[in-house]
Amino acid sequence: MMNAKTFLSHIYPLPQLETLLLPRAAWRPYPPASSRDAWESLPLEQRQELIALGQEALNTPWPNLPATLYLRFARDGDRAAFEAPYFLRRSLLAHLVLAECVERQGRCLDAIADAVWNICEESSWCLPAHIGAQKAGSGLPDTNEPIVDLFAAETSALLAWTHYLLADRLGQISPLLLPRMEGEIQGRILTPALERDDFWWMGFTSREVNNWNPWINSNWLASTLLIETNESRRIASVAKIIRSLDRFITPYPNDGGCDEGPSYWTRAGASLYDCLELLYSASGGKINVYHDPKIQNIGRFISLAHIAGDYYVNFADAPALVSPDAALVYGFGQRIGDDAMSAMGAWLEARSSLDKPSRHKDPGHDLTRALRSLFHGIGRRELGDSPLAPIPCSHLAPLLRGAYLPDIQFFAARDQAGNPAGLYLAAKGGHNAESHNHNDVGHFIVYHDGNPLIIDVGVETYTRKTFSPQRYEIWTMQSAYHSLPTIDGVMQQAPGREFAARDVIYSADDESATFTLDLAAAYPPQAHLLSWKRKLCLQRGRQVELTDIYEFIKAPSSLTLSLMTPCNIDLSTPGSVLLSEAAIANGHVSASGLISYDPHHFTVTKEDILINDAQLRSSWGQRVTRILFTATNLGKKGHWIIQIKGEV
Repeated sequence: MMNAKTFLSHIYPLPQLETLLLPRAAWRPYPPASSRDAWESLPLEQRQELIALGQEALNTPWPNLPATLYLRFARDGDRAAFEAPYFLRRSLLAHLVLAECVERQGRCLDAIADAVWNICEESSWCLPAHIGAQKAGSGLPDTNEPIVDLFAAETSALLAWTHYLLADRLGQISPLLLPRMEGEIQGRILTPALERDDFWWMGFTSREVNNWNPWINSNWLASTLLIETNESRRIASVAKIIRSLDRFITPYPNDGGCDEGPSYWTRAGASLYDCLELLYSASGGKINVYHDPKIQNIGRFISLAHIAGDYYVNFADAPALVSPDAALVYGFGQRIGDDAMSAMGAWLEARSSLDKPSRHKDPGHDLTRALRSLFHGIGRRELGDSPLAPIPCSHLAPLLRGAYLPDIQFFAARDQAGNPAGLYLAAKGGHNAESHNHNDVGHFIVYHDGNPLIIDVGVETYTRKTFSPQRYEIWTMQSAYHSLPTIDGVMQQAPGREFAARDVIYSADDESATFTLDLAAAYPPQAHLLSWKRKLCLQRGRQVELTDIYEFIKAPSSLTLSLMTPCNIDLSTPGSVLLSEAAIANGHVSASGLISYDPHHFTVTKEDILINDAQLRSSWGQRVTRILFTATNLGKKGHWIIQIKGEV
């Protein structure tokens, strides 16, 4: 396994990089637009779809980004007002570029030049939500202090790929266009990233890194490899990127678990894969760490978190519905030799084709991934000298029977492998200082036949409050809106690693899978908890059983267990909560089932929560319901058992 803080940089120090990296002029990761055989060899349907997206881009008015729109975040906390047109600009450029590469008729060139020039004219590529890192603080950007955030780096890579693919044609439009692109990339990204060590995401300060590290590094790396003409600076930049990536890899759990959730895996572990693929390609396959167990575990997390269909275990700031990139999952699986992950990528490709028979998924503005998918995706040759294995696209996902990741204390189990039918249970331990943390130590979810029964609500659209000291004022972050107890009105506390699970134990066999832990330390002293031992057991083919055994310093005056559901609720029969199917969002429906409890232990009520937020609505529709089990006859010690069954 890897040495602390010196994994990549120990294996590939700067002097070795000087011999391993291909010179800029010799690195040709993908065919430029002038390589007509390569672009014309793409499937006809795919070429037609890319041309259609380009035509749509030609017909779309160019979005305006005035100063007052940039100020919205500082004034009222609104992120979306600026971000929507900002990202549309970048998607329009990417669509125009790919269409021109496919068509090579010059129809898109003037629009590409306009888009490039407009983006170069932006005062900053950094989002308003992130500009507070500048010395001037939040508000308008200081053009004298370029800030390298997620999307400044993404913009740089987009322009770098545009430059690489269409340099000959763009140079004909104006001899000043390419130098302008190079100068803006250099001044906004390459120089500040190379010369400054104080960007927190690099990992050279005391602050812990998260998905920002590989996400930004992947785009910085692409920009460097494609644009930097000074070979000494190019190699020095790659060496620094490698050192920065070590700050992400080293503290990452050895089990590969992404505590930010599966949607962030696509920009955490998967962005690390982007970096590793760029390094692999730029060294002719000589920089290769895919054999390392931690790298392999980081990759396969996405397959471990898959419930069924588009549903994934959405702990932390993750939506319930996720659509991982098929080529990315497949390619990562191939690199690490994981058949289940490769099969999942093949299934995702088949599912995408079934869902959108007339057109492929919009490539967005990430040309690093779009180009890999086009030329090295499923059924095409990968980077290097070995072909992709011919795994057919199956209509069945390779659903794993279960998983336990001891480092992040993630647990999941289903009735039977490879089949969404029956019950699925997932739970977590961990602590309340995780990246994108919710106060959810000991929280669990239950699905039946691949549909939601007991849920994690997820997170609302990000605003200024989301990443502020007021984060835990947001209801979706609070333990009272997870499957957890509230004691005398006291919820779990955060932030802090000390608010953590204790005595976590996992076991599984053909009959059952069990996850036990003590939640007491996740609560503040005013909860007066000595212990709260929770046992979650999937009795395969039968039910999920929850057992809570608690002990207090003094008896509480109130004790309530919350369970969140998208189902319709019937409380008319004491001892039973009947959960019936409900239409939720995007054509999905909830599961149906039955919760059984001792009516002598609880009074049960429900609270409908109307959803106005667009992101939550995309997962759950117009409402979710909180089921409140209020304990009676409270003492210093007690216990309860609750059973959850699927459709009855």
